[in-house]
Amino acid sequence: MMRIFPVSIFAAFVAAILLLPSCNNTPNSERKNIRDMVLIYNGGKHRTVKWDKEHFSTYVATDATAEKSAEWLFDGFLFLEISYDRQRGFAKNYRDKGCRKVEWIDLIDQWLTPGLNIMALDDAIGDARKNIGGEYHPRRLVISLPEPLFAQTDWGEVEGKALDFYYDKDRIAASKWYVDYIIERIEQAKLQNLELDGFYWLAEHVIDTHSIVNEVADYVHSKGMDFYWIPYNRGVGRERWAQWGFDHAYLQPNHFFHLDVPDSRIQDTYDFAAAANMSVEMEFDDRVLESKGDRRDRLKAYIDIYEKNGVFDNLDVAYYQEVDTFYKLKYGTENERALFDRLVKLITARQKKHYNQE
Repeated sequence: MMRIFPVSIFAAFVAAILLLPSCNNTPNSERKNIRDMVLIYNGGKHRTVKWDKEHFSTYVATDATAEKSAEWLFDGFLFLEISYDRQRGFAKNYRDKGCRKVEWIDLIDQWLTPGLNIMALDDAIGDARKNIGGEYHPRRLVISLPEPLFAQTDWGEVEGKALDFYYDKDRIAASKWYVDYIIERIEQAKLQNLELDGFYWLAEHVIDTHSIVNEVADYVHSKGMDFYWIPYNRGVGRERWAQWGFDHAYLQPNHFFHLDVPDSRIQDTYDFAAAANMSVEMEFDDRVLESKGDRRDRLKAYIDIYEKNGVFDNLDVAYYQEVDTFYKLKYGTENERALFDRLVKLITARQKKHYNQE
């Protein structure tokens, strides 16, 4: 993933002084938190992975065999995308231009294609339900909200009015429109096994969105939905995530991707997150594979340090996996499969404990 990394010291200083949020978040207390949320990057023109039912089955549950019954894996699925094509991106710094309303609509069109993506995930969960006994706790869906880029003028119209993102009210109007549009489309899809749980703010810091995010959060909450955020490791405003209106925030260590970043970064991230009452993210991409760079030790460092600090006993975790690296580990070499099995053992145990099914 092309992560957004720290802005200039001056910009960060200005932001830290000026950004004074006033909104309190209102988390939904009627249901348990998503314990294990996997990120599904999908929808851009550059994507080649086919997210069909078979592909998703690896993420939904373990294989049922004669010796062992199937067990639930991830209980949350975050659908997100960072760029539509080579020209337009869904958040700042990913492409030269921001995506327009037409690209925002096409993204959800892609996700709701029959037999693929969200629809395939719903089918895969349905199949797993036949093999897993006990009370079913619905798997949950989180949808990303693109960043309405400041000063963009070609986004499109809402109720016949052309929006100008130089104005906060128009940026907010676009976000509210998309929340309504997503909810309507998901209702029309008539999912049988997935529940729309909330929305994810794609901007990984608040420097460019501090003046609008609270009102967007209020609107998400007015729909009975939760608001999610995964700021990067030095993202401005990260420690005040609740004041911005987010219900759930996971801090990125940004360790796996850079060999010059020591394992101590993971511990430092956990310490910061714990102090700020945040959750954490686990990160890996295809370079964990032996044929792509063999960074298995980088991923093991996350697991080891999180285990040492009780993360798997006490915190929600988001799993960044580039595109479908988790799937590739399952069908990889013996060493890769061993790493996959370790992750599966952790996740299935967490799911049982979280839903009182031990």
